[in-house]
Amino acid sequence: MATTQTHPKQQLDAVIVGAGFAGMYMLHRLRGLGLNARVIEAGAGVGGTWYWNRYPGARVDIESQEYGYSFDEALERDWRWTERYSSQPELLRYLNHVADRFDLRRDIQFETRVTAAHFDDETRLWTVKTDDGQHFIARFCIMATGCLSTPKELDFEGVDDFKGTIYKTSSWPHDGVDFSGQRVGVIGTGSSAIQSIPIIADQAAQLTVFQRTPNYSVPARNRPLTAEEVTDWDNNRQAYRDDARAQGLAFRNEPTEALAVETLPEAREAEFERRWRYGGFRIGGAFADQGIDMVANGYVADFAARKIAEIVTDPETAATLTPKTYPFGTKRLCVDTNYYATYNRDTVSLIDLQQTPIERLTTTGIKTSNADYSFDSIVFATGFDAMTGTLGKIDICGRGGVALKDKWATGPRTYLGLMVADYPNLFMITGPGSPSVLTNMIMSIEQHVDFITDCIAHMSERQMATIEATPEAETNWVAHVNEVADTTLYPLANSWYMGANVPGKPRVFLPYVGGFNVYVDACNDVVAKGYEGFLLKSAVG
Repeated sequence: MATTQTHPKQQLDAVIVGAGFAGMYMLHRLRGLGLNARVIEAGAGVGGTWYWNRYPGARVDIESQEYGYSFDEALERDWRWTERYSSQPELLRYLNHVADRFDLRRDIQFETRVTAAHFDDETRLWTVKTDDGQHFIARFCIMATGCLSTPKELDFEGVDDFKGTIYKTSSWPHDGVDFSGQRVGVIGTGSSAIQSIPIIADQAAQLTVFQRTPNYSVPARNRPLTAEEVTDWDNNRQAYRDDARAQGLAFRNEPTEALAVETLPEAREAEFERRWRYGGFRIGGAFADQGIDMVANGYVADFAARKIAEIVTDPETAATLTPKTYPFGTKRLCVDTNYYATYNRDTVSLIDLQQTPIERLTTTGIKTSNADYSFDSIVFATGFDAMTGTLGKIDICGRGGVALKDKWATGPRTYLGLMVADYPNLFMITGPGSPSVLTNMIMSIEQHVDFITDCIAHMSERQMATIEATPEAETNWVAHVNEVADTTLYPLANSWYMGANVPGKPRVFLPYVGGFNVYVDACNDVVAKGYEGFLLKSAVG
């Protein structure tokens, strides 16, 4: 952490918090408006989640060519992805390439963490404070802090007693880890664990996985991109991008209007199989009713269970790895390479924490309710305080000094996931109440950044000083987000979408499940009606 010292206050048009995909594009767009903007970033480099998440096997779960920025055709044509699902090192190289191409680093302040952002009612400006004592005064404060950027606190008794080495997938050593010859324990079976476990198993002498709740995972079918695929993308890029934007997930997923409950069993099975063989999230779009109807969902869940049983040779282990307490797809679907097959190795074992919970860490390892396990290293893959965690760690105060964490004590409240009533000129990129984590994040980020940029330009043209959500629009949007969620099966799972993975966090469905295309139409309608639901105040008077 930086050393606290006294600095003069710096005047800016905008402060952007975070230098990941969102913060970098936001900076680029604000420069285009001629604004003096600064990005404040806690890490030592650009990349956001791809700077921090360096655990073994970390890679994107949206196909690379769809995941990259779409705002600059020359950038897309100049950069060549090497794999269908790119790894963290390649993604970080891409983001550094973007930073170089648009000369972004000169307006990014690294290794500096924002600790507070307070709005002044009289000046109508934000004061943003950092951990090294700096104060930035800005008209706009834009949170590009990411949806999965604050890890859950480790709440296991005895963590400090363990004499071996502890690793967290969320803050992996930048020079990597060699587990050769080690006895390794992994706690967690979410996305980070599912990606890292096969790699760790290749090295470790013995790997023990501690699973609380099994996750559904589908094969990535990852491989190098062919020259033909690259050429096809170049020739049809705009059509593919337009197709993605017209879909609820903001990536091409072959959505269909066919219903599983009206499809003959043989045809239904064949469609599941075709999509499973294609890999990735494609199986999620097999039938239009599998996310809203329990019978339809049961068909795809049964298919996935059979696939797990085909891969995992031990029936008891296969049964333990098969989810039974929530519908298919209502927790974040994972995309893997050889995850289930890893449990066929003699050196890998699975502990069901539903049957034998962890009691504490010891000096030598982990004690469950019926056994003691000794390890050289323990890896915590225990997830994130999603969507609101980072915002909650910053002391954000709006009009009248009201703290955002107090306003959100019973759950986050936003309008369109972009703004909050009584917090003028505070924007959030992919905030709670936006499609964000239920979509291709880069598409959602670009849409939000473009909306914010256009909004600021609109204000400038009309000499408006501030903009914020009205309380009525905020209330109506929160109700809409929850109403739409309640038409689906999502609320039936204790997922991080619901905040259920963090003790004491309000149980509220965090993202907007109505679909990217529907959300974009709603935003466009708001703009067409003169920023309906927003309160704009003149710079005069």
